[in-house]
Amino acid sequence: MTVELEEIRDFLAGCAPFSDLPVEALNALPGRLTMRYVRRGDDVLAAGRANDDVFLIRSGLVDVFDASGTLLDRRDAGDHLGYSTLLSREPSLYTMTAVEDAVLLVMHRDVWADLMERHECVARYYGGENARIRAVASSLRSTAAGDALRTRVADLMAPDPVTAGPATPIREAAAIMTERGVSSLLIVDPAAAPADGAHPSGLVGIITDRDLRRRVIVAGVDTSRPVSEVMTPDPEVLAPEVLAFEAMLLMAERGYHHLPVADAGELRGMLVIGDLMRTLHTDPVYATAALSRKASITEIAEIAANARRTVGTFIDRGFGPDEISRLLTANADAVARRLLVLAEESLGEPPVPYAFVVLGSQGRREMGLASDQDNALILDDAYDEAAHGRYFADLAEFVCAGLADCGYPLCPGDMMATNPAWRMTESAWETTFHQWVTAPEPDALLHAQTFFDIRGIHGATALVDALRGSYVPIAANSPRLHAHLAKLAAHREPPLGVFRGLVLEKDGEHANTLDLKKGGTAAVVQMARLFALAAGLPQLGTRERLIAAAGAGSVSRRGAADLGDAYEFLTTVLLEHQAHTAAAGAEPDNHLHPRELSKLERQHLRDAFGVVRRMQQGLAAKYPIHTIG
Repeated sequence: MTVELEEIRDFLAGCAPFSDLPVEALNALPGRLTMRYVRRGDDVLAAGRANDDVFLIRSGLVDVFDASGTLLDRRDAGDHLGYSTLLSREPSLYTMTAVEDAVLLVMHRDVWADLMERHECVARYYGGENARIRAVASSLRSTAAGDALRTRVADLMAPDPVTAGPATPIREAAAIMTERGVSSLLIVDPAAAPADGAHPSGLVGIITDRDLRRRVIVAGVDTSRPVSEVMTPDPEVLAPEVLAFEAMLLMAERGYHHLPVADAGELRGMLVIGDLMRTLHTDPVYATAALSRKASITEIAEIAANARRTVGTFIDRGFGPDEISRLLTANADAVARRLLVLAEESLGEPPVPYAFVVLGSQGRREMGLASDQDNALILDDAYDEAAHGRYFADLAEFVCAGLADCGYPLCPGDMMATNPAWRMTESAWETTFHQWVTAPEPDALLHAQTFFDIRGIHGATALVDALRGSYVPIAANSPRLHAHLAKLAAHREPPLGVFRGLVLEKDGEHANTLDLKKGGTAAVVQMARLFALAAGLPQLGTRERLIAAAGAGSVSRRGAADLGDAYEFLTTVLLEHQAHTAAAGAEPDNHLHPRELSKLERQHLRDAFGVVRRMQQGLAAKYPIHTIG
């Protein structure tokens, strides 16, 4: 047996079901296989194609999609592909695409059939695997699957992650992983200080079995060296309450297979992408994970539209407005990030670090079907307009135009990164926010208040954290800002008449309809923003702001609860209206005709508007609205 065949045999010995073969059969198997190299982005097998082979991944990654393009699974070294066609003798139901360059061991149907007949371990393995993937595909298409969107990282993570110190020899780290039966190891240094950029838990790195193969075995690194030399430093960390679909999108976009989970500075668990893939997810939003493979605006737009089309289905399944808004926002974030990556690939590496930030409803993770785009750029202070201005102008134009093509309308108020006024250095942004906070002007603040919902989604997001850290404490001690924000919130009058009758728009294209946003959801958003800033709180979401503000005493607990309930009802009605409008082929908007509601729903609507009006009336007593013009 040649050295190459011996290496293949050793590889097969570590892969089910071949690890259970008799020695003679295992030794003979490498000579019965061929090898195939597949480049990144190429298909191993396309849906609808006939197939006579089983593929065993020796190296690389391969994604499995159904005929509609929905991501079903991600396969790694040691995983099998193509066997369902051999069992069914039908064309492939799945498309299998290399995520990175892959080397495959190819087993022809005749060899496979011989092994199936001779060895029970092989027959049992392939029969079970086929049944499992069919079950996953069926669950993806079933509208009755239940709580995937509600599943949180805490429900899927493996608790009590295995750790080691940075000085641990590589050989010992590998032994720990083998002994504990895990595919990753967290590297923790208790002496690492948060002030130096370390995670509060002392987490400084992560090493995975993939890292060991690539960075140690292939590279020939001495295994007595410390594991810190080959680990991935400063890994991204998830919170337990993050929703599974948000984690899925993040891991798919960035190529992560493992992410540590931490809460309150303590490591809680490890999330593995395979656990996410196996979660029941009818939810077509999971197809957004395929965005990282798309290179054309048309393809990206179709995936974005797919997520928006599912809103009606999620409403019918009983999902709440918070969950649906987070779904829509996660999709919009993913689309923007993909466009930014494409822009950077086209324009070249950014000349200075920057952060792409989203504002308003996207910043708060509260998007609806009628949301437009609000975004900006924070540039590193090394930015020079003459040298770097064209790059970021072109990047902003590409991304904002792409978002518009993907169904996110341009902002009518021009609050977008294409506006030079909203492309500033970190220092310039700090000066601008300081001006808004300490010496607000009514006209400027009318448009600028949405910037208090700022959230970074791409690039040097530490710039966003620094900016928020600079203005939030000052905002808590700025009564003039509070008064201006209170006045703006009070002017968002609900459409209620003197006797609680619903007041309809009198003329224009929306005549005889209710504006659910202007004096409804937007009024609650503005009050929640005011209460949070007045207390120096960093929360962004409306519900989170109300809860935190009640805890800090800037609004009563009863008032916060009432506003939260009103906001939930108004948002539910608004999303249902937008979903029905979109399903009818019209453009979603915020204007509802009362005939769309039952008598009881109209009563609830009046109650919700009544809560908003009562809370607005209390603003003048709490904040010095009368002191400003």
